[in-house]
Amino acid sequence: MASGSDVKVEFDPKNMPFRRLGPSGLRVPVFSLGGWLTLGGTVIGDPVKDIIKVAFDNGINMFDTAEAYAKGRSEVEMGRVIKELGLRRTDLVITTKLFWGLRTGPNDGGLSRKHIIEGTKECLERLGLDYVDVIFAHRPDVSVPMEEVVRAFNWVIENGLAFYWATSEWSAYEIEEAQHIATKLGLHGPIAEQCQHNMFHRERPEKEYRPLYKKYQLGTTVFSALASGLLTGKYNAGIPDGTRFSTHSNFFKGTVDSLQKEEGLTKIRKVNELSVLAEQELGCSVTHLALAWVAKNPNTSTVILGASKPEQVVDNLKALDVIPKLTPEIMDRIEAILANQPADPPTFGRPALDPNGRL
Repeated sequence: MASGSDVKVEFDPKNMPFRRLGPSGLRVPVFSLGGWLTLGGTVIGDPVKDIIKVAFDNGINMFDTAEAYAKGRSEVEMGRVIKELGLRRTDLVITTKLFWGLRTGPNDGGLSRKHIIEGTKECLERLGLDYVDVIFAHRPDVSVPMEEVVRAFNWVIENGLAFYWATSEWSAYEIEEAQHIATKLGLHGPIAEQCQHNMFHRERPEKEYRPLYKKYQLGTTVFSALASGLLTGKYNAGIPDGTRFSTHSNFFKGTVDSLQKEEGLTKIRKVNELSVLAEQELGCSVTHLALAWVAKNPNTSTVILGASKPEQVVDNLKALDVIPKLTPEIMDRIEAILANQPADPPTFGRPALDPNGRL
């Protein structure tokens, strides 16, 4: 990894805003870049370098991957490109995730102490790095005691293989249990949750996790902010060739089939209505509106972008200009179209508190 005179490119944040990752002091860009399905999968070789370079040149310095992405090739490609571009390691925030592993042995996956430690070392070997900034538990493992999970991730941190640990697609109960054990033992708890959050997927990030935001200042690193492309409008009239639903047809079969049913047709109608609002009121595309909408949420630490071409990164970053345009009035109009805002917890008749005080 480049350092000192080996650095070929100096990082310039441009106009990229940065936020703290959950309660930590680590600053991450509002938009980051991920490798799921693309980097090392459908995109290999020089195109990977082109995508990462464009992202870096436009203020993105956080790159997310996982041991399971393209069976480890995503980590390999990302590490290779970072080295070839001559990026300074301290300029970067690199995150990866553990759970599925690359082999079929009984201890080659999950969240046992053995796989957390050995899996982290293998991730670093594929990335060509000495450490990652954040190591995620890619899923919960109900077969492993939570204390073992917490202690293992803390071993990884204390031995310099990662600075922080976090979760992905965990329930609020599981995150709370991890936090409780970490507090009891004086250890590091998870600082972030990598979850799906978009205009059509709201219950977990906006309702289930709500107490965790307040109690632990948990932050989210959001994936699928565009609902796998549905919120771009590209699927309104069918499944175009070369799109994610076409390229990964087996993986998204359930989603594609649902678009022909009432629920899917309702979503497409809402995308059309959001498109009109975006174009006529905000002067942007529905893609930019959907990304800005997730980024506006104060509990969102970063929105992970996916891209198969460099120009997609540049276009998605136009959402930065839309965030300030999302006034309370515009947000209310969006809610009127979506009609799916998670309900507040029941108060059982208790009167509301003064909104100007501490709630």
